[in-house]
Amino acid sequence: MAKRRVHYVLSTHWDREWYQAFQHYRYRLVQLLDHIIEGMREGRLKGPFFTDGQAILLEDYLEVRPERQEEVARLAQAGKLMIGPWYVLPDEFLVSGEALIRNLRHGRQQARALGAIPSQAGFACDLFGHNSQLPQIFAGFGIKAGFLWRGINLIDKRLFLWRGADGTEMPCYRFGPIGYCDYAFAVRHANEPQRAFDADQTAKDLQTFIENEAKLTETDAMLMFDGGDHLDWDEQNYQIVTQKLQEKNPDYEVIHSSLDAFLTEMLPQADRITTIVQGELREPGKHPLEVDQQWIIPGVLSSRVWIKQANAECQSLLCYWAEPLSALASASLQREYPYQLLELAWRWLLQNHPHDSICGCSIDEVHQDMQYRFSQCRQIGERLTLEAERHIAAAVEGEVQDGEMRLVLFNPLPQPISQNVDLSLHIPAHWPTFNEFFGFEPKPAFRIYNDAGEVPYQRLSQDMNRSQVRVYPIRFPQPYKTNDVRICLLVELPGMGYRAFTVRAGEAKVPTRHPQTPDLVVSERSMANEHLEVTVLENGTLSIKDKRSQQVFAPLLSFEDCADIGDGWYHGLAVNDQTITSAAGRSEVAVIHRGPLLATLRMRTTLSLPQEFDFDRMRRSEQRIPLIVDSFVTLRSDSDHLEVETHVENEVKDHRLRVLFHSDVAAEEYLADSPFDVILRPIALHEDSYLYRELEVEGRPQQSWTAVHDDSRGLVVISSGLYEATVCDWPSRPIALTLFRSFRRTVFTDGEPDGQMLQPMKFRYRIVPLSGEPDRIRMFKLSQQLAAGIHDVQLLPEDMKLYRGSAALPTNLEFLRLEGAAVMTSARQVGDALEVRLFNPNEMFVRITLSWSDKAGFTHARLVDLESNGLDNAKPALNHSVSYELRAKQIITVQLLKQKI
Repeated sequence: MAKRRVHYVLSTHWDREWYQAFQHYRYRLVQLLDHIIEGMREGRLKGPFFTDGQAILLEDYLEVRPERQEEVARLAQAGKLMIGPWYVLPDEFLVSGEALIRNLRHGRQQARALGAIPSQAGFACDLFGHNSQLPQIFAGFGIKAGFLWRGINLIDKRLFLWRGADGTEMPCYRFGPIGYCDYAFAVRHANEPQRAFDADQTAKDLQTFIENEAKLTETDAMLMFDGGDHLDWDEQNYQIVTQKLQEKNPDYEVIHSSLDAFLTEMLPQADRITTIVQGELREPGKHPLEVDQQWIIPGVLSSRVWIKQANAECQSLLCYWAEPLSALASASLQREYPYQLLELAWRWLLQNHPHDSICGCSIDEVHQDMQYRFSQCRQIGERLTLEAERHIAAAVEGEVQDGEMRLVLFNPLPQPISQNVDLSLHIPAHWPTFNEFFGFEPKPAFRIYNDAGEVPYQRLSQDMNRSQVRVYPIRFPQPYKTNDVRICLLVELPGMGYRAFTVRAGEAKVPTRHPQTPDLVVSERSMANEHLEVTVLENGTLSIKDKRSQQVFAPLLSFEDCADIGDGWYHGLAVNDQTITSAAGRSEVAVIHRGPLLATLRMRTTLSLPQEFDFDRMRRSEQRIPLIVDSFVTLRSDSDHLEVETHVENEVKDHRLRVLFHSDVAAEEYLADSPFDVILRPIALHEDSYLYRELEVEGRPQQSWTAVHDDSRGLVVISSGLYEATVCDWPSRPIALTLFRSFRRTVFTDGEPDGQMLQPMKFRYRIVPLSGEPDRIRMFKLSQQLAAGIHDVQLLPEDMKLYRGSAALPTNLEFLRLEGAAVMTSARQVGDALEVRLFNPNEMFVRITLSWSDKAGFTHARLVDLESNGLDNAKPALNHSVSYELRAKQIITVQLLKQKI
């Protein structure tokens, strides 16, 4: 019988920031890599060294040791440093699917920049569960196997087949009881810092470790992974491994290896793997600690919610605005596409995606540092978007005269929309005003026109005499004043394109009015349009009647507050708790906007809450303070859903606030979106969950929406930047959306203040009543509209001089349209091509068509993988369009080309 080969892999699990801030960790990282590189240079360490699946380790190192750039490159090219495939090890549920792809692309680019071949090991060792599409994402990069631990309670096997949402199967290695730290505990005894090194005992422990792995690994190739948290190379232990390398053992051959080399030997024997798991991996830790120590750590979904909101905002800014608008400007105006700035924006954003950063489970200083990175990403994205929009708007044909302003509205999504939108017009302060009655309040006088004539609008609010500034390239900035008027108007916008309007000054002292009937406000606490009737009940909750189905949904929008004695990892449940709700309270109602296009009611709900948790007595304190919750509820004409924005200024400590929407459907399962997928989840917890070491909890991940339905009715709640939701196992089947958690504990400290979220917060969501199962494509469209919004650009004659070039564009332009049951997640320029990523969230084949403007200049199309490598021959476009079929849950990337490749 042939010897079994044991692949010893040296690594370290490197959290870039966690219980220490980044620069403290980097100091340790530099010492560690200095030690590794010097050991390789001197021959004491044979290599290779695996950089924890993350390229950023070497980027951080070389900023401090730039003189070692060439040496690091030589080691990487020789396979002594195995780099990637990730840039950083992210959380898989708190970032978008698109962000996961950009992370892998960036990590692999970093490896290639050093002249190395990026690792093909799908390393995800410490991530808090795994989404259902990771096998397909890995496969899109040619990665054929994964290395996992959390989210699966497999203890009697090291290898299993993971079948992803689309059917992609990936052989995976499941780390042992202590995960990637198994070897560090069992052989290095790194968890016992006072223990003296004993060479004989280490040799015995090493042999025991190998024999245990042999029992659990089906293939001849075996893995011995030495990569515990932040651990340097242990030279004494390595000497024992070296002796094993030279030992003449009849059963095992130990080699200093890499994960890639292990896969080269393991994959040809993958037919021996018999265990199959399917879909997302989010099983709570089940077994006793002495058997297995994996934890899924679900509370991170709602820790430090500002981080999640800022990340969602930045992802939307880059994917819905900066990239596609820059591509539109490049195609239609021949402007340079800002590759490097976009790469820099993504780099700043990805540096906030490590699982101990985006999860909100580190010390306060770590998360304070994240604010700066979000800000850098946001600044780049906003500037690139604004520059593209201004130059496109200025290129629209026609002149802008004195007393006029060009208004251009942009839709970033690939489907046309017809709806009313609200925006703030910056009316020059010197334009005429008019007064009602005897001159109580001046109102800016203006009218709006498109190519079909005058467009009526509804005036919502105004803010007079505001300061603005106009920046010149060769002159000093000049301030000016505007009267800002918030309006609502009905528009039709083309897919991924724009429509231009002209705003003209009205006549002095002549009222500029439009019909204010039919009024959507129908009583002091109710609104109605042709689809919905919305009533505020006495306790401040909502009742919605769907006129189409005559179904009534109530109560909606009640608030539930309970104690939280946990930390960034877990919502801590207290034995002595009292859950307080607004269900039996009272609320104040105000009419904020009324008219034919838009109506808004504000409900002010006051919860009297315990000020904090008393950790001495282990119960909520007797002293109470008010938590004021303002919810602005908006109904638009011709809309079949309700918009809500909830404002909270939190002064309460140690608690969790959720908002509930009672559905009254007869269902045992519900739907939630996930990266590139829609997941069907059971409402009830496992019947034996009380036996689990780690409690199974209600709150589960979503990207933006959760839906519950039966054959005759359904309810969907769509949100932005809120990642924890569920359907409670109550008779009324309420959707529960977690707004925030407030906690004081942080790792290795006596407690810190920032996790308490003592600050003003805003939350945006939509309520969609249904008469049955939701249309998944429409839910994604509504969620993208909520996340992206509509942009407007306003140019006065002075601005036209700054931004107008020689190109002329029509008054409206549809750059790209998607038809069919698929969702677009990205449209950006790659070389001279436009690269569009789509996925099918449905359980069936769908056919889609992409069509584009003749100004884009695309003549051919081809499918590419996730690194833009061609998968088929380019085919000619017919009438500026191309069609593809997508199997269930498939992700595809289409390149639109200006010439055949």
